[in-house]
Amino acid sequence: MADGRTLRREQNREAVLDAMVALFQQGSYQPTTDEIAARAGISPRSLFRYFTDVEDLSRAVIDRELLVSQPLLEIDVDAQAPLDERVRRLVANRVRLFETIAPTARAARVAATRNPTIAAQLGERRAHLRRQVRRVLAPPAGTLPALDALCSFETYELLRHDQGLSKPKATQALVAGVHALLAGAA
Repeated sequence: MADGRTLRREQNREAVLDAMVALFQQGSYQPTTDEIAARAGISPRSLFRYFTDVEDLSRAVIDRELLVSQPLLEIDVDAQAPLDERVRRLVANRVRLFETIAPTARAARVAATRNPTIAAQLGERRAHLRRQVRRVLAPPAGTLPALDALCSFETYELLRHDQGLSKPKATQALVAGVHALLAGAA
């Protein structure tokens, strides 16, 4: 059984992690220690009772968010289902995943430039998603790299934010793009 001090420490640590996620959601992907502490309701000095440095904190947030999003990584579709169903299920799964992880995914990409552990985690996630495309779509030879890029977080971000598409329009564009790539290779 945890004593009061241990429980308070864990609550404060979780508050710091929650504060980072909230800052990510507001578009602040490299917040200052003052911003993080203020959002968490603790002093900036107290922040380092829970984390070695801001990199350690970023890694902890990303680790937690990766764990939370883990169930969204899986897709249940029969490999023998009609191609259109497999494409639609894959794209729907990606849209749900990307909508859920967007703020933390953006922050992870910023942090990966200076943190090899986060860069490796992103690489592992990308490899998992690439294997998923291969398993679900069984694409013709030579199309996997383009399908992987089309079904990536970065492409979804371009559609949603750079091109300003709604979630349904972005979904429609991805389904059409996947079908076009597969038809062009046939």
